[in-house]
Amino acid sequence: MSTAWLFKIATHRLFSIAKQSPVLPGTDIGWKNTFRELVYEVVPNRRYADGVVALVRSIYESCRQLGVDFKDVELSDWLMFQQSELEYPARSITLKPGYEFHITTMDYSKNTYRDVIKPTIPKSYRLLLDKILEGRQRYTGRVVLKSYGVEGGSLWVQGEVQITISMNFYYKHMARARANKGRLYGGVDVNVDRINLAIVDEEGVFRDIRTFWFEEASRKGCNRRRARSIIGMRVHEMLEYAYRHDVEALFLENPEVLGKLKLLWIKSNDRRHENYNYKVSA
Repeated sequence: MSTAWLFKIATHRLFSIAKQSPVLPGTDIGWKNTFRELVYEVVPNRRYADGVVALVRSIYESCRQLGVDFKDVELSDWLMFQQSELEYPARSITLKPGYEFHITTMDYSKNTYRDVIKPTIPKSYRLLLDKILEGRQRYTGRVVLKSYGVEGGSLWVQGEVQITISMNFYYKHMARARANKGRLYGGVDVNVDRINLAIVDEEGVFRDIRTFWFEEASRKGCNRRRARSIIGMRVHEMLEYAYRHDVEALFLENPEVLGKLKLLWIKSNDRRHENYNYKVSA
């Protein structure tokens, strides 16, 4: 708990300073050289400090690419900590044989500990973790706290350990479907309440059109977790539909449009409502 709170405090501190800075560095190394020491004062672990810097920089770069004012962005409510660089073994959040993770933590007095946890690993992912160890594959780790409380005078915490690996390594060991031999192409149009899929052949002739709705996820009052779940299911349905209908490749619209749609806050799809584009959070 304390490690996640220190990480969050450090993130808010750097986020505030970055907003006030007239000029920000243009590279990862520049950000780390400029802000690492400041963050390290709050979370005294070099890898976690770099994780804070990487998080804030990713928000800044996303805003810059999308044309969103960085100063208008707010941090949402989360508790986590992460290291940023890929390495083997990851030093602060370390995968061990037997599906254990040895995690560096610290208390509010900045004393450091090495905690061992053994999370529940789905059977389908055990092979992947084994391959990471066998192949000495570089990875990075993140601990996300989902909920916590006190019961019987003791603190309990529920969360996840997440690891990041290269996409090629993941597909090599976790591919769930073979490439189809279709010769059709799909165009994907994303809106705030639906995904439209248009399928054409090599001559540009329409073969199929289908809409995948998630209208309830775009309404104010639908919490973020449920909205993500609903949208995720529709995306999977769309991909499965395209795969089964011999679509060889999908083409998405301008990523800038996709990014801005994520920032919209809409009530009943009424764009004139005062809460349209109500809040930007990351």
